[in-house]
Amino acid sequence: MVHPYAVAGFLVAVLPLIATPGASLALLIRHVTDSGRRQALPVVLGTVTGLYIHATLAVAGLSALVMHSSQAFTAVKLIGAAYLIGLGIWTWRSAAPDTAPSRHQRPLPKGAGSAYAQALLANVLNPKAAAIYLTLDPQFVAPRQHFGGQILTLATAHALLIALWLTAWTFLLRRASHALREPRFKRTAARTTSVVLLALGIRSAAT
Repeated sequence: MVHPYAVAGFLVAVLPLIATPGASLALLIRHVTDSGRRQALPVVLGTVTGLYIHATLAVAGLSALVMHSSQAFTAVKLIGAAYLIGLGIWTWRSAAPDTAPSRHQRPLPKGAGSAYAQALLANVLNPKAAAIYLTLDPQFVAPRQHFGGQILTLATAHALLIALWLTAWTFLLRRASHALREPRFKRTAARTTSVVLLALGIRSAAT
């Protein structure tokens, strides 16, 4: 069992990382503005699932292998960067031109392109998310207690915090529901999201 003070310290340490705009927030804004606030849930669930995958891999030692192998780390980083860049390009192209009526906007894809899958892949293919559980978590666990249980406890606290953060953004977007129905606002949100995803992908590939 992780001490409550350790959980609180972990949340304080990880909060700036959560508050920094990233792929999850960009996808949330994109899907909520395009299809309504119900799309927030799959984005949140996809992000949270990705966190648990990283936590599970950390417990199994697989993430440590990736982080300590330059070739494996580079491969994961480039795959994640390519995914974000590709998603950014698709998002930009999915926004109809300003002169086109809203009925000509391309719908969000189903299946592999769903909000859940996009959020999941954006998180899983981010090696920096894995680094949280390899560099930050060890500072808040007791070495003489069950390691796996402590990591999963911290992952749960992390998941709850990021879910609250994304939910808060959903309520902010809900208050702007009138603007969300405007085609011009949807196009602006889509293109802003595209720029964020492209920037994240390029930064991930370059660092």
